[in-house]
Amino acid sequence: MKEYDYLIVGSGLFGAIFAYEANKKGKKCLVIDKRPHIAGNIYTENIDGINVHKYGAHIFHTSNKEVWNYINQFAEFNRYTNSPVARYKDEVYNMPFNMNTFNKMWGVFTPNEAMEKIEQEKKEAGITEPKNLEEQAISLVGKTIYEKLVKGYTEKQWGKRATELPTFIIKRLPVRFIYDNNYFNDLYQGIPVGGYTQIIEKMLEGIDVKLNCNYFENKEELDNVAEKIVFTGPIDKYYDYQYGELEYRSLRFETEKLDMENYQGNAVVNYTEYEVPYTRIIEHKHFEYGKSLGNIAEGQAKEKTIITREYPDKWDKEKEPYYPINDEKNDALYEKYRELSKKDNNVIFGGRLGQYKYYDMDKVIEAALQAVKEELIN
Repeated sequence: MKEYDYLIVGSGLFGAIFAYEANKKGKKCLVIDKRPHIAGNIYTENIDGINVHKYGAHIFHTSNKEVWNYINQFAEFNRYTNSPVARYKDEVYNMPFNMNTFNKMWGVFTPNEAMEKIEQEKKEAGITEPKNLEEQAISLVGKTIYEKLVKGYTEKQWGKRATELPTFIIKRLPVRFIYDNNYFNDLYQGIPVGGYTQIIEKMLEGIDVKLNCNYFENKEELDNVAEKIVFTGPIDKYYDYQYGELEYRSLRFETEKLDMENYQGNAVVNYTEYEVPYTRIIEHKHFEYGKSLGNIAEGQAKEKTIITREYPDKWDKEKEPYYPINDEKNDALYEKYRELSKKDNNVIFGGRLGQYKYYDMDKVIEAALQAVKEELIN
């Protein structure tokens, strides 16, 4: 008999949910993480009363009521609505692209006028069947908006020219012919009051957790402590890159504390010029205080704010993988690893890296609960 039923590699959302549900069913789990903290990329750190999203902005949104109810067991969510703005040189536009954007860009007032303008620009560009991201974006929003608000941002984000990128990347971009700055269409949306880390703390209560513990540096020992492994790291690394390396994009963050109450007036401002090296600036206090900056609780820094500049980064094995590059080549390679994993009854792969998929948080929860169902209930 081994000491644990499950060794869970990674204390992010997938790993923590699996541990929580397995623990409820009387299974003994050990959760390890190579970082000095739990919660993976949703980790928030309280600095001067401001919950700082250490690995980029995380806004919870879903249309799945079961998922919404599930996550609300662990925290109270506010009514934050994601309404980023885009800055191009000295111009500011609403995101997602909606009638406010079209009005400022072209002076149009009605949906028909906006559609006609986009159609005219699409026709001038001669696009019938979009073959790459550039053509797809022009088909969706016209050439002017593409060149000001999409091209530079996207090329920075992916480290490639828009003409080299596949169309599917831009298909999830919301375009609305109404005056509505809410980025997401989902029914439920918000930020946990007090940050995300508390959610993972509650999930892992009473479960053995070992931080600063790198699975690959202690593999031989760790493989022998549990009957089964739940692995949320990169699947290709787990199999020692035997078919080759999957590709990712990485990120780099620069966080700064400023002696002012309000730096940019919004939680997220995108910088769409290629020449500006970062893609966005996040001002963390707006996630929880929003319009009510005057209501910040006593003892919290009213005259301070914390901002983070987010820089896209070329990935290598020494850097943190953030975005799977789900193009044909990488998806075909992942499929080989997935087939290999099917023959391995001793390990369950989960999360963005384990399943090589750009998951939003609600989809991670769905996938984790499905894994629990297959492993512990069926």
